[in-house]
Amino acid sequence: MVSAAEREPFLVMAKPVGPICNLACTYCYYLDTARLYERPHRFRMSDELLDAYVRQYIEASPGPLVHFVWHGGEPTLAGLGFFRRAVGLQRRYLPQGWSCWNNLQTNGTLLDEQWCAFLAEERFEVGLSVDGTELLHDAYRRDRNGRGTYQRVAAATQRLQRHGVRPDLLCTVTPAVAQDPLGVYRALRALGGTFLQFLPIVRRGPDGQPTPESVSPDDYGRFLCAVFDEWVRHDLGKLQVQLFFESLRAWGGETPTLCVMAPTCGRALVVEHDGAVYTCDHYVNPEHRLGDIQSTHLGALADAPALLRFGADKRDRLPAQCRECPWLAACNGGCPKDRFARAADGEPGLHYLCAGLRRFFAHADAPLRRLVELGRQNASPAAAMAALREESAAPWRAVGRNDLCPCGSGRKAKRCCWPQRP
Repeated sequence: MVSAAEREPFLVMAKPVGPICNLACTYCYYLDTARLYERPHRFRMSDELLDAYVRQYIEASPGPLVHFVWHGGEPTLAGLGFFRRAVGLQRRYLPQGWSCWNNLQTNGTLLDEQWCAFLAEERFEVGLSVDGTELLHDAYRRDRNGRGTYQRVAAATQRLQRHGVRPDLLCTVTPAVAQDPLGVYRALRALGGTFLQFLPIVRRGPDGQPTPESVSPDDYGRFLCAVFDEWVRHDLGKLQVQLFFESLRAWGGETPTLCVMAPTCGRALVVEHDGAVYTCDHYVNPEHRLGDIQSTHLGALADAPALLRFGADKRDRLPAQCRECPWLAACNGGCPKDRFARAADGEPGLHYLCAGLRRFFAHADAPLRRLVELGRQNASPAAAMAALREESAAPWRAVGRNDLCPCGSGRKAKRCCWPQRP
């Protein structure tokens, strides 16, 4: 095995109970993976597999910090004892001077006082799924009895915060969510979120077309623009929005770290509850199964030729429209799972949300450039927001509701950016 210094970093999402969940969210992409297993089947990682996974992942990591991500389904269904054992195994196998960072992605409905105390004591980061307002959240995120879950999630958020854990808030963008960008953003802000992720729902039906819960490109673009304007004028330095932060990296000449925005992918593997390893959370299927940790070391699977090809395909299969796009350095074609649209010339492989992303990048271009400039001048967040508020108000000073929108869309202001004007 290669030395730690020679190892390439990679991330793993571990699924201790596979696709099993106590909720029945109508847009969930992962529940369908249960069909891969014959019944009866025990959807739970055994103690032996947990031991092998923790040991192999540490052995394959370049260190000195090892990132453990626990995902689902709903990982808390594995029980608190499972995670106590996981932390104990990490301590057993960590080399001298190394440490672990644990992240739990959860729906939050099972996080009682005991759970929150454990997560705080072991310094877990927590990603909590909440779709903005109660009305929007409960439209899709219901339990197995059809009951809404917003109140339970909001209570879990408050409980975590009392224990000193500030959860990241993950909000899906459905057609309904996209219609209320400011209401959703402000609701998440009011919950005490300091890091937000907006995850567009894009699913395809048997006919290959987007399902009704999938957000349209146009709605997604408008949603991002409205939220960006609110964030850049009021919340710089106080709240991070993942897409905006990663875009700012790109505008500053750095490579985005978020997998969907990076030039290649394939360094975020999945270890399922039965030890099987897959190329990506969105590709848990027989075609993308790399092997299993019972028969092959996780470090070897992370360097498998099939995985390297999978990662390079994101870059190598870009249509010409993407390669010539002014926003390529920020987008890099998006997630391969959503690249089922056709480019203007008919070439396949264009991201379904391309039009919305182009709209957002064009809208955010000038403010992001200004933020990079102000950052190099060591301007404070308050000073940067004041400058951006003043500059963004200037184009609207002589614009009425029925005039053309200054964003350049060609539509009347009242039918475009008028509600979000400074």
